[in-house]
Amino acid sequence: MSRKVLLLILGFFLIVGDQLLKSWVVDHIAIGEQLTFWPGIMDLTYLQNRGAAFSMLQGQFWFFFLTTALAMGVAGYYFFKARANQWERQVGLALMMAGGIGNFIDRASQGFVVDMFQLTFIDFAVFNLADSYLTVGVAILILDLLREDEDGV
Repeated sequence: MSRKVLLLILGFFLIVGDQLLKSWVVDHIAIGEQLTFWPGIMDLTYLQNRGAAFSMLQGQFWFFFLTTALAMGVAGYYFFKARANQWERQVGLALMMAGGIGNFIDRASQGFVVDMFQLTFIDFAVFNLADSYLTVGVAILILDLLREDEDGV
């Protein structure tokens, strides 16, 4: 089985995990309620984010719907275009797609994204698993592109 197929399967399971966790949060935590998850590190707080990262551009449903669809299409194109030796790029793009699709499902089905992780040791936005996938995927992609630039490839 090729690496790309394995990454797509992994991406599917990451999306399922994101959606299952979001469903559990909606079913078990009231909006705005804060539950201790990892004392001194992280709490679970159910919020409905109708904007982008850090709740920017609240209420711009169609903007996010269309830009996410476009971004996932571009990421998918570059994922399949990546050569076999560009495994870091493939991983980064697969994580970005899993995160984008996870949040896209929320927006399409509910009109908002379910967020739940609140860091308690620092003042930071509440986020979800899909946001984490996106962040790690973008970081991997940036490192890959920087490495490629240094190698002159």
